[in-house]
Amino acid sequence: CMDGRSHDAVKNYIKQNYSVNYVDMITEAGPNKILAERKNLPVIENTKRRVEISIHYHHPRVLAISGHPGCVGDPVEKEVQVQHLKQAKKTVESFGFDIEVILLWVKEDWQTVERIN
Repeated sequence: CMDGRSHDAVKNYIKQNYSVNYVDMITEAGPNKILAERKNLPVIENTKRRVEISIHYHHPRVLAISGHPGCVGDPVEKEVQVQHLKQAKKTVESFGFDIEVILLWVKEDWQTVERIN
């Protein structure tokens, strides 16, 4: 998400759990909803292009899609956002990149991250 309150938590989670020094951030308002609904094709194609650049030049080991409370771009309760995250994962996996896609939920303290299965 573009909400900066969640960025540090996501970066720290990725760094700690995947032993990397840097994390690329591809942000959008409510990306989980956009990717889940598959309606805004220009944004989805732009997201795909940016993911491709990251993969090609920076060789990440994992791609995370995250959600958080109070998301303006996906203003629904956690349970609905989690469903959006799961659908968004399917969309990203359909891009065909050889990378692990994980789902993360940033909790209300803006520091704790929960992995969604």
